[in-house]
Amino acid sequence: MEKTKDFFCFLHKLHYLCFVNGELTIQIIEQSQHLPPMENKHFFHGPEYFRILEKTRGQTPYMVVARRGERVVGNMLASLRRRGSLIPPYLFTQGRIYGEGEFSEGEDRELLFSKMLEAITKKFQRKICLYIEFSNLSQKMFGYRFFRQQGYFPVHWMEVHNSLHSREPEERLSENMIERIARITEAGVEVNAVEDFDQFREFHRMLYRFFTLKVRRYLPPERLFAELLKSRQARLFCTKYHDRTIGGCACVYDKENAYLWYMGSKRKSHPKLHPETATVWAAIQDAYQRHYRHFRFMDVGLPFRHNPYRDFILSFGGKEVSTYRWFRFSFSWLNRLIGWFYRE
Repeated sequence: MEKTKDFFCFLHKLHYLCFVNGELTIQIIEQSQHLPPMENKHFFHGPEYFRILEKTRGQTPYMVVARRGERVVGNMLASLRRRGSLIPPYLFTQGRIYGEGEFSEGEDRELLFSKMLEAITKKFQRKICLYIEFSNLSQKMFGYRFFRQQGYFPVHWMEVHNSLHSREPEERLSENMIERIARITEAGVEVNAVEDFDQFREFHRMLYRFFTLKVRRYLPPERLFAELLKSRQARLFCTKYHDRTIGGCACVYDKENAYLWYMGSKRKSHPKLHPETATVWAAIQDAYQRHYRHFRFMDVGLPFRHNPYRDFILSFGGKEVSTYRWFRFSFSWLNRLIGWFYRE
């Protein structure tokens, strides 16, 4: 009887960590020393970002690995964030995934994704996080059926992509934007890559103040940005006026793409200096000079008809890309209610 009980306990534990389908095995790894050799094409699903999250307070990384035998054929990095604030008061955890993961050549991407999605959804359910969010998928309809099967609902979102390979960035600017950039440059606004600790502290202090009262927007702890400063796949930019920090952003890079991830500025206290304009333009120019083919803004918000931030980003010559973000709340009644509100 005891052997039978032990056997069923073993099966339960195996289901908790793995999903086996023929030769395909899905495993969730929680410590970097247990990561297998993987194709490292994308920053947001690679071992470097896993280790950065592992060192950051309030962040717990989970690497979902798909194997055929001993060979890794797919991987997806997810993180569990602890979020909270005193003003306004709130405390919860959130599951966060950027993109659908990485897959080996010749594999059925959607099949692998469906198994990894099922595994990480069950994992986060057991962690009782408030909600899970997927964004920045490679295609709008990628995994649609499998998201629905796992109880996720889509929210129409908007991204902006700038092409850097066919024309110079200046050629895509409007005359008004060219004149604005010239004015703020003449006024003495400068943007430089963060290179030392003093610059870094000023950069993070500015971002922290910018994000403090923004409930939806999330700013990771300082340690994450400190690790990005050391990475070859990331760069921090600091915008200054007369030695005062008035803006900044964090960019990450993989393959042929540059991504603007976090950005903040003191635009209300320095409206005539347009620190957000100087910051974005410097990041685009830097990506162009380093021969990246695309510059992608990771979050320009919901696709409302009137969106000032999206209009500002589009003034740099990019194009709108309609996409989905997928959400799933742990409480079924809340998931049905919000899913009904955002129904298509």
